[in-house]
Order: sequence, then structure tokens, then C-alpha cells
Amino acid sequence: MKRWLMNMVRMIVDHPDDVRITTLQGAQTLVFELRCHDGDVGKVIGKDGKTVSAIRTLLGVMASRQGRKAVLEVVE
Repeated sequence: MKRWLMNMVRMIVDHPDDVRITTLQGAQTLVFELRCHDGDVGKVIGKDGKTVSAIRTLLGVMASRQGRKAVLEVVE
């Protein structure tokens, strides 16, 4: 999932080399902390949060197929 998330975000941003994802694992939950270039945060979030919401939905579906939950946090 981390690799998929990294590839997805790198396709959206202008500075793909600055994308960093940290994974925190709990018993049933995965927390992904996304850090990127300051100018790319808006692109990741999207208009009214639609882009990040779509990414969170897809990530949640992937996690549920493994019996887990996934959370994506965009860290500015």
C-alpha cells in the first residue's frame, strides 16, 4: 500500500522527489503520514479536499481487503 500511495502522490505533485511517507502500524490500523513540498500540499489536498478524499477512499478499500483500517494524514 505504501508503494501504491507513493506512486499516486508522485504523479500529482510538481516535486516528486520531495514526497515522504512515514508508516505507523497499530494492531489493526495503518497510519500513513504524507509530507511533500510546501507548494504541492494544495495539489494533494485538491479543491475542497476532493483529491485527498479520493485517495483516502481507495486506501481504505485496499486496507479493508486485508482486514485492516488505513488513515492518511497530510502533514504540512
